[in-house]
Amino acid sequence: MAIGLSEEHEALRESVSGWAERNVPAELTRSGGDERPAFWPGLAEQGLLGLHLPEESGGSGYGLLEAAVAIEALAERLAPGPYVPTVLASAVIHASKRHDLLPALAGGERTAALALSGNLTGTRGDDGTLVVEGTAEPVLGGSLADLLVLPVTTSEGEEWVAIDASDATVTKLDSLDLTRPVARVELAAVAVPEERVLDGVEGPDVLNLAAVLLGAEAAGIAAWCVRAASDYAKVRVQFGRPIGQFQGIKHKLSRMLVALEQARATVWDATRADGKELEFAAAIAGVMAPDAAVRCAKDAIQTFGGIGYTFEHDAHLYFRRALTLRALLGSSGQWAESVTGLALGGVSREMEIDLPEDAEPLREAIRQEIAELARLEGKERNRALADQGFVMPHLPKPWGRGAKPLEQVLIAQELRAAKVRTPNMIIGAWVVPSLVSYGTPEQQQRFLPKTLSGEMIWCQLFSEPGAGSDLASLQMKAEQVEGGWKLNGQKIWTSVAHVAEWGICIARNSSEGTKHEGITYFLVDMKSPGVTVRPLTEMTGENLFNEVFMDDVFVPDDLVVGEVGDGWKVARNTLSNERVSLSSGSGGTGSSVPDLLGLVSRLGRELTSVERHALADVICEGHSINALSLRVTLKQLAGSEPGADASVRKLLSTSHAQHVSETAVDLLGSAAVVAADMKLGDAGYWNRAVLATRAMTIYGGTTEVQLNIIGERMLGLPRDPEPGR
Repeated sequence: MAIGLSEEHEALRESVSGWAERNVPAELTRSGGDERPAFWPGLAEQGLLGLHLPEESGGSGYGLLEAAVAIEALAERLAPGPYVPTVLASAVIHASKRHDLLPALAGGERTAALALSGNLTGTRGDDGTLVVEGTAEPVLGGSLADLLVLPVTTSEGEEWVAIDASDATVTKLDSLDLTRPVARVELAAVAVPEERVLDGVEGPDVLNLAAVLLGAEAAGIAAWCVRAASDYAKVRVQFGRPIGQFQGIKHKLSRMLVALEQARATVWDATRADGKELEFAAAIAGVMAPDAAVRCAKDAIQTFGGIGYTFEHDAHLYFRRALTLRALLGSSGQWAESVTGLALGGVSREMEIDLPEDAEPLREAIRQEIAELARLEGKERNRALADQGFVMPHLPKPWGRGAKPLEQVLIAQELRAAKVRTPNMIIGAWVVPSLVSYGTPEQQQRFLPKTLSGEMIWCQLFSEPGAGSDLASLQMKAEQVEGGWKLNGQKIWTSVAHVAEWGICIARNSSEGTKHEGITYFLVDMKSPGVTVRPLTEMTGENLFNEVFMDDVFVPDDLVVGEVGDGWKVARNTLSNERVSLSSGSGGTGSSVPDLLGLVSRLGRELTSVERHALADVICEGHSINALSLRVTLKQLAGSEPGADASVRKLLSTSHAQHVSETAVDLLGSAAVVAADMKLGDAGYWNRAVLATRAMTIYGGTTEVQLNIIGERMLGLPRDPEPGR
């Protein structure tokens, strides 16, 4: 995965990575970066210095996203020199429309650097000349720059100027980053002509650009750390097996990947935003990306162990650059303050999909169909929605519409616009895909219409006291008898079993072979003799879950789904749909960021600094989940696999509602001593939420199991050993 999503962006990334591998040798990276690197003309020849600049200014006519893609790729190679400082400075100059300065920067004839802070003051003369004096430091790449972009305090506020480095005293400073210099810039009554004052550029604009471009570099640093540490964990053997097989290391590396993908998603989204939404998205990237780089670098060193702490290993070079980027951008706490201020001021970011123009005829046709359905009510509407394939449109006809990703998006948008809700199938949403894939025609005709219309309630009889996350260890017995099967055993944590009409059940019909073999998938009538349902009282005092006992429960042969003994394959289909469903929202708890912001507005007091930062944390997490979801959709629209975005989104979504409700309870303070009862106002509502959401990281695949899945499937780490081996 990378910041860019499209085939063009992936091609750009591969091109830049390949070029860097050939032209940025390790010895050059360790040279200290005191001179313009030998590969500098090559950057210009490749067009990488002007990706974000208009063609009339010598650039390629693309935008910030393309620049971010290139920056991320070069950062993975830890390319030294003034590339990022020059791109950042030229982006600010471009924002001012002073295009006469850009061709030399895009063509590589000149380099540039930009100061994000300083103590420069300016006095304007009658002819418009600004006389500037003072100091700016640290300036990334300042000692390599021909052109300096600097902030100046004047009587009219902060202004930005572009001066020739020869007009300043530039002193190279000892840099934490051993691959790229920083400098002090001193000006002694330097006269800056009016044409070198960057009109229209303001401090927030510069910070937004810095958050995006330095954030892209931070993502590249994190990406190298994740890849290098994972590769090492696959081959480094301790205690007789690769360290990547140990859950402690596997989970550490998986968490690193999560942080990396969050950074990529938030930087990517910031390249797409504008106006106040850009300020909001850039602030979130300013929180997420630098911290991800630092975290991944630290965890990479820990994974490498002693060798990672040596000067000869590259890990400390990436750690140094990560720390430098975070220091230059400002602490994540500063950015978090901006996030909170904007959110409380009503700024949010809608994750909208830019659809092709040729989608409009299809949209109009869908809109007309839904308008007809909107006139219906109750069961009649739900049955019509099911009959016309709107409930699960991705399924093949007649159960769905065989809708491609574009049509699915349009249907979701038009249903929402028409305020038409599809039936709440609960567990049925996980049953339907399995019956469509593996059910007989008779089973499909019997069960699917009423399930899709929400008229048939299902439960899932999978988990057992000794088989939760390790579901394939189930022990419920299925004994073949005349005309069918008898089921004996116990199931547990069965949602809505006390009201369900039917259940999907897996049971062991054979003990031969591996534990995944000899399992069969049944449809069980919950009114059958021998079925006993006992409610389990949750910590909220409510009864959603149940334990179910089966004593010689007869299931006829025609209610076996798929082949006898091949039930694990059918169950996997159900589980994959379950995990997507459970990860798509707040799980019915109402624990979302808008709910939390609503609470803050009702508190009637100013938040403390600690509270504002805690609020920013959950806002940033929610935003990253939304960005990841949009990336998944866009990849599906493009016909590619979602990859790490989907797995990371799934993992984050299960715990997000917990973080929201915990933050709410903290904000309530001593008021949060009332009962967990939604009737008791905010305190009761959020106390119930904080209790109810504890289940979200357990059901549908525990956090720990999902971390294993990410480590093994996304990072290629060795699987856990089989018991007894």
